[in-house]
Amino acid sequence: MSHPRPERHPFLDDLTADAELVSSVLRGPVTGRDDIRRVVDAVGTFYASQTPTFVQNVGSRLFLEYEAVLNGGEKLSAAVIVDHGPDGSVPRVSVRMSPLGAVLSLATGLRERLSNQLPERLFL
Repeated sequence: MSHPRPERHPFLDDLTADAELVSSVLRGPVTGRDDIRRVVDAVGTFYASQTPTFVQNVGSRLFLEYEAVLNGGEKLSAAVIVDHGPDGSVPRVSVRMSPLGAVLSLATGLRERLSNQLPERLFL
């Protein structure tokens, strides 16, 4: 099932200053609005295509699943959970990806692109 691309990003605009991102492609959490944007923007450059397959709000959480094809042709599946505070702000985002080969390719690309901007300990 394909959804039209939202006009507004589902969480970047609402990140709190001390928000946290955890992901399968990182060893630890990325903290802070600017660093999370940096990671999300970098990940997007590795996608040849991205297709949402499921979007649903459940209570204070947004669940988003998508399929992507990396620039190298590998297929990737992702499940994103966005936690919203009572005021609509986003203090936490969790992104789980598979299969492992695509995850490792993406993690390697992130290391190459961001290791001079984020702590080395974050990268696989």
